[in-house]
Amino acid sequence: MARRASSRLNPGIIIGAVAAIAVAIFAGKSLLGKKTSSFGDVSALGMDELLENGNSLRGNEYIVQGQVDEKLQWTTDRGQLVSVRVETPGGDEFLGIEIPAEFNKLNIDTKQKYAFRVKFRQGGIAVATGVNRL
Repeated sequence: MARRASSRLNPGIIIGAVAAIAVAIFAGKSLLGKKTSSFGDVSALGMDELLENGNSLRGNEYIVQGQVDEKLQWTTDRGQLVSVRVETPGGDEFLGIEIPAEFNKLNIDTKQKYAFRVKFRQGGIAVATGVNRL
């Protein structure tokens, strides 16, 4: 009499599938956990330059990375003004960034880290031209 083939799964296949899923989850978390600002063509702002003479930065674009400390003002037609805590070698510095109304759909939260692409206008006022949450 002929023997029937076993219909059970091989334990080696099950263990291999579980290990592959675990590796995929670990690799996905490590890749997604490291977000970058994605403003590659713009240089980072040196806070010492800004503190020395903010008006000299007029017309230039920079990247500012920091934690939103406080929302200072918000209107639906003009946008909002936020205070950003920027880490520097000499200690934390604060920078006010005007976020235009075109970014009203974004939910800017306090105590969250963001990368802002800013352009300086007259008087050394930073105006966001791009916003990414880190």
